[in-house]
Amino acid sequence: MKESADSTQVVLKYRVKEWFPDISAPIHDQLRLMYDEMLKSNKALSLISSKTIAHADLIHFSDSIMGCRAIYGSHPNLTEIFDIGSGNGFPGLVFALLYPKVVVKLVESDSKRCEYLKHLVSILRLANVQILNQTVETLPANSVKVAMARGFANISKSILLGRKFQPSGGIFYHFKSEEWGIEVAQIPTQLCSIWVPSLAAEYTLPVGGVKFAVVKTVKIG
Repeated sequence: MKESADSTQVVLKYRVKEWFPDISAPIHDQLRLMYDEMLKSNKALSLISSKTIAHADLIHFSDSIMGCRAIYGSHPNLTEIFDIGSGNGFPGLVFALLYPKVVVKLVESDSKRCEYLKHLVSILRLANVQILNQTVETLPANSVKVAMARGFANISKSILLGRKFQPSGGIFYHFKSEEWGIEVAQIPTQLCSIWVPSLAAEYTLPVGGVKFAVVKTVKIG
């Protein structure tokens, strides 16, 4: 299959089923449908960078699957999680597909992207997803016990915003590149007195040896 991007013919490959054979066939079908819909809507909504289209199955889907598994592995009794700045649905929709018993709340301020997310939720038949068309700043105080974000902001900005909507003991997971340590080192001292960062998981994508990580911050103040 080929798709035009920036006047250049890009050969697209979808290898998620090959990389994750333990995922059930019905979920693989839903992931593939999500992939196809993302490509259809990308030009109008700029869901992913044109530079990543050819490797979307690796950079976006595989990263989301591996990161979501890491998060759920540390919360086997998790019942609700917020995807902050969900935008293109990564990792929130992937999490919802993998763990249908967990309520996933997608927080997105852009109304057009929310319509796209609603469309995906409908065609994927996800009963465990709620879409919140609002800014992060308008989330009620202490309303988010567990949150995650991918491509939203650096860790410092994310936890600065999280001071209001997360209670003491709240957990915020951040999907990051292999340079996650730099972001942790840049957290201001005053935020370190409120949040404790740690590495939740570090993993290598199925192709190319690229490393990604999930950083966990726990609110203690």
